[in-house]
Parts: sequence; structure tokens; C-alpha cells
Amino acid sequence: LAILVFNFYPLTAVMIVMLALLNDGAILSIAYDNVHYKNQPEAWNMRVVLGIATVLGVIGVVSAFLLFYLSERVFHLDRAHIQTLMYLKLSVAGHMTIFLTRTRGPFWSIKPARILWIAVLGTQIVATLIAVYGFLMTPISWGWAGFVWGYALVWVLLNDRLKLLAYHFLDPKKSGVNV
Repeated sequence: LAILVFNFYPLTAVMIVMLALLNDGAILSIAYDNVHYKNQPEAWNMRVVLGIATVLGVIGVVSAFLLFYLSERVFHLDRAHIQTLMYLKLSVAGHMTIFLTRTRGPFWSIKPARILWIAVLGTQIVATLIAVYGFLMTPISWGWAGFVWGYALVWVLLNDRLKLLAYHFLDPKKSGVNV
């Protein structure tokens, strides 16, 4: 979408491969997470599942486009630095989204398993070091890396609240959310 709108590739092919490899580390640990489950199989309400996925996906796209806009038009960064910012944003925000999707309630309502914490934190430390030291990409400063982390955290908090509202409207009997 960014290619069509901005005539610019926000990530290089190498960045996409690095994102995929780092994602695998955290995703594998999800199987060992602390979540509530039932002993009997559950029927999924696909309307709710797809609705929540759409809300989180649209917010992710909006936050990425806003970061691109700020980077180019407000901060006047060159395209190579913007690519590195986008790489780090997609990595950090993507892994933070794991914590949003594991519960219907606020992301902090169920403590994640230690292995999930270690996997996510470890992969994001690696992603940040790659961005700051410029491994196969243009390096960014620690200040820009901190900005991306803060930006992603603000969007995670907003995402979590919007997720709760979406559950309230899509599945009011099970949401447990007062609006």
C-alpha cells in the first residue's frame, strides 16, 4: 500500500527476511503461554475473530502510515533512515501485538509465560541493535530507536483500548467491558 500511495518501498527485501526470522522466535514461544482455556473444544465466533483482527490490522496500518508521514514530512529524514525506522516499528509493534491478542481483557490481565517474555524481549533487543548499528540497513541513532519504542508503546495502549471497545460491540455478552 505504501508503494502505491508514496511511490516508495518502506522495507527492503532483507528487512522483510529479518522480520520473518525474528518473528519465528517469539511465535514459537506462544505455545507455552499462560492463557485461560477450556477442557472441551470451543466453537470460534468468526465474526468476532475477524472483527478484532480487522480493528487491530487497520490500527497497525494507520500507525505505520503516520510514522512514515512524520518521518518524511515533519522530521525530514531521508528514505534510507525511514526504512530503518519502519523496520524497527514493524518489529517492535508487531511483537507488542502478541500481548494484545492473547486475552479479551486488558493486555495486562493475564501474566504472560516467562518464555514468551524472554522470546519477545530477546528478539526486540536484537531488532533494535540491528537498526542502531545498521546491520544490512542504514543505522539510526539510539534516540530514534527510543522514539520508535515509545511510539509503538503509545499505539499499543491505544490498540488495547480499541480492542476492548471492539469486543464490547462485537460480542457484548462475553466482553466484560463497560463502555
